Amino acid sequence: MPSDIKIPALGESVAGGQIAKWHFKEGDHVKTGDILLTLETDKVAAEVTAETSGALHIGKQAGEDVEVGGVVGQIDESAAAPAAKAEAPKPAPAAAAPAPAPAAKAEAEKPTNVTEFKVVPKPEPAPAPVAAKAAPEGRVTRKKMSPLRRKIAEQLVTAQRTAAILTTFNECDMSNVMALRSKLQDSFVAKNGVKLGFMSFFIKAVVEALKAVPQVNVRVEGEEIVQQHFFDIGVAVGTERGLIVPVLRDADQKSFAELEKDILGYAAKSKEGKIQVSDLTGGVFTISNGGVYGSLLSTPIINPPQSAILGMHSIQQRPVAVDGQVVIRPMMYLALSYDHRVVDGKEAVAFLIRIKDCIENPARMLVGA
Repeated sequence: MPSDIKIPALGESVAGGQIAKWHFKEGDHVKTGDILLTLETDKVAAEVTAETSGALHIGKQAGEDVEVGGVVGQIDESAAAPAAKAEAPKPAPAAAAPAPAPAAKAEAEKPTNVTEFKVVPKPEPAPAPVAAKAAPEGRVTRKKMSPLRRKIAEQLVTAQRTAAILTTFNECDMSNVMALRSKLQDSFVAKNGVKLGFMSFFIKAVVEALKAVPQVNVRVEGEEIVQQHFFDIGVAVGTERGLIVPVLRDADQKSFAELEKDILGYAAKSKEGKIQVSDLTGGVFTISNGGVYGSLLSTPIINPPQSAILGMHSIQQRPVAVDGQVVIRPMMYLALSYDHRVVDGKEAVAFLIRIKDCIENPARMLVGA
């Protein structure tokens, strides 16, 4: 009796998804443990594996929506595995024809009364007139939104509709961070096996700012304001499927090296499609780095139910005034978008200035000053 292929439970808040790809064709023989299909949900991409061996029968095609527990195909266990193809025997070489006897050869060379006919080639028909190229069927292509893209759209619209979003800006001088990073890079890599990036500095700066201005570390639940006393920081990551925000747990208790390893770990999991729902939930604050794409300035949208998000941007050499002199410094614009329902302008500005101070004086974060 064929075994049903069912969509397994994917997490507490995931009810289903969309079949992104079948890894086998109809009728293919699959073995227990083979990855049958990739399922795309509004949070993660999941792989469904074969629980038995046999011939695959596909019930739901790529692009179709399915629910957890739904049957998407069957595996016929009674179908035997295809036998290995035997090599066809090589044909024996043809025997050489015997040379004609001298008498036969002479007879064959005698002229005969043979009427010769000239073969007149048949005239080829005139080429048919070339038809005009058909006009393209359409100037647009339609495709169904993926569950993740639908979720992103829903989240962004919800944030815009339910929160009073306001953005405040500042800029920071990256000179000291760049100098410290350059000075420590070789020893950091030798000791920890990962590079020291800018993101770990900003995560540490955000933690310091949340401690200094705890009014930003809140979320709204109905008519209540929930104060959070932990520091799980989300880092927005762009993927081929869309934007995801993996969360670095207890960032206040982790070293720079641990943060960098966490970031690399999430990047690898994202590339392999192995991000879990638990990796993306529970953050109190988000950092988005548009600078990696060349963005000079933007107004990021908060990630509900969080109350604020920090936008990083490109580092540019710009003239700035330092001690009455115009000098060229590597500068970055910073943007803090926040929910004005629960965070006042004074607190938002103080929060952003604290981040600026930490980045411009990174040694303080290293010694906890």
